[in-house]
Amino acid sequence: MSVQDKLIRPSRVITMDDIIREGQPTLRERAKDVSLPIQDEDIILGEKMLQFLKNSQDPATAEKMGLRGGVGLAAPQLNISKRIIAVLIPNPEDEDGNPPAESYSLQEVMYNPKIVAHSVQEATLADGEGCLSVDREVPGYVIRHARVTVDYYNKNGEKQRIKLKGYRAIVVQHEIDHTNGIMFYDRINEAEPFAVKEGLLIIE
Repeated sequence: MSVQDKLIRPSRVITMDDIIREGQPTLRERAKDVSLPIQDEDIILGEKMLQFLKNSQDPATAEKMGLRGGVGLAAPQLNISKRIIAVLIPNPEDEDGNPPAESYSLQEVMYNPKIVAHSVQEATLADGEGCLSVDREVPGYVIRHARVTVDYYNKNGEKQRIKLKGYRAIVVQHEIDHTNGIMFYDRINEAEPFAVKEGLLIIE
């Protein structure tokens, strides 16, 4: 039984034990395209990946299941070398602590996502990036595009195009990198981890 067959069984819930860590070869492979139309097994996997992110963002569930909070997950992190990513980016509360009208600013499973255009301007998160496959802190600015246009297929096999900027663009780029065998720290300047080039957008 393949890793995917095990994960998509009806009662199965993805946990931290299913996520492979740095050093595992699958994280350094270029993942394979998902065949169209999208197969049921890939649709179920995508839904379970999204459910993992929801569980990880719910404090009670995360504590009970021992999950690290995440906003994105890629199939290669589950030792499945396919171009599937799930992203779940919550909207913040307002200044008075009221919940947002829309819970998420981006909630999507993307099949065969590909960056088709990007800004010249680069961006980085002020606090750096983390990864569910990396159990250590790697300080430094992870340099990415400030804005990207991404083409992908949804679970219905419909081609989509989305324009992203700021934090949403960073999250999606991080996950697409996983499908190309790239880790976030590959994008940190080793000699000067906090070097700031002219025009770099630092996102707080």
